[in-house]
Amino acid sequence: MFSIITSMAVFALIGAVSPGPVNIMATSSSVNFGFKRTLPHVLGASLSYAAIVFLVGIGLNQLLSEHPQITDLLKYIGATFLLYMSYKIATAAADDSENITHKRAPTILEGGLAQGLNPKAWLVSMSGVSIFVTPNDPASLYVIIFSLLSFIICLFGVGTWAVAGSLISDMLSEKRHQVTFNRIMGLLLSLTVVSIFL
Repeated sequence: MFSIITSMAVFALIGAVSPGPVNIMATSSSVNFGFKRTLPHVLGASLSYAAIVFLVGIGLNQLLSEHPQITDLLKYIGATFLLYMSYKIATAAADDSENITHKRAPTILEGGLAQGLNPKAWLVSMSGVSIFVTPNDPASLYVIIFSLLSFIICLFGVGTWAVAGSLISDMLSEKRHQVTFNRIMGLLLSLTVVSIFL
């Protein structure tokens, strides 16, 4: 059992730290609003991913396999939401420290939606469940373990991107650099949407 849990953790870590829409949003938010104000996004994304793993593990995997149109619908809804978020990031103006407290960082709900509507999250969780849950008995125990591990590791992975954003925020103190950074991050986020369809 220990080797399976270790493998689950490594699998979850690779998925959590690899570049993707949720991580790009965390970095951008942390640059613009600071690490503390980005924590709701990190928490929302982590809770959402753990819920996805749990739902897939208790049988949603089979439903999605039998009805691929649900996955397609999720893909289009997710792409629309992520394109909206990339537009918000790319058009964000640089803020002085007096004004930034009046702006709003992504909420826990937006973090949850970004993850829940992220096709990558569903595909990774479906792969993980088929590798670590389905072949093992009792499957219900492994679903719970994999969901908890996914939550903890997602907190760490998305949080790492938020910390990175916080660390580079000093380098972006000049408004011109911050605007350029926001545009680049918005472009990267929209490119992750394009990659969903390739």
